[in-house]
Amino acid sequence: MRVNDGRDEEETLEILNRLGVLQTGHFRLTSGRHSDRYMQCAKLFEHPTESAELCSRLASAFNDKLRRNERADVVAGPALGGIIMAYETARALGVRNIFAERENGVMTLRRGFRIEPGERVLVVEDVVTTGGSVMEVIQLLRGMGADVLGVGAVVDRSNGGIDFGVDFISLLSLDVTSWEERDCKLCRDGAPIMKPGSRATAGGI
Repeated sequence: MRVNDGRDEEETLEILNRLGVLQTGHFRLTSGRHSDRYMQCAKLFEHPTESAELCSRLASAFNDKLRRNERADVVAGPALGGIIMAYETARALGVRNIFAERENGVMTLRRGFRIEPGERVLVVEDVVTTGGSVMEVIQLLRGMGADVLGVGAVVDRSNGGIDFGVDFISLLSLDVTSWEERDCKLCRDGAPIMKPGSRATAGGI
């Protein structure tokens, strides 16, 4: 579900376009799929005022949706895309913030981060495409006894096509076409490829 339709979503898109977040070209995504558009949300988090505004909007949307006794105790995000976003969302909610990162290819909590059984956690990510990293974080937290309340994102690239099994709220929903490498029309046309994501992909540049 989106936070708001209409004007609020248009304002979010205006901010992302103004800050150079929405880019066009030939991209290899973190998932390994190829696309002609890429959301470089690191460009958003260069700007603290806009970052705080959008994360506060997301935090408010979850507070409006959840009953008072269901409010989050912790906000968690996957490294790297979810680190700053989790911090800003947690700051808006006035709760604790942690992030998960990969160790030997497996998502884990390090740096002394802990989740106590029964703690209510909101998981956030900058951009959701396939939802793989978010699902790994959800499974990690549930394995520690956490109650995962929902998932939040700046951009849902699946246009509502992902089901995390909990409430999913995004500031902006886009239907961005992507292809498996073997089916990529841009590869067939010989277009140079960029891999702007933060996670290593086999054969990536």
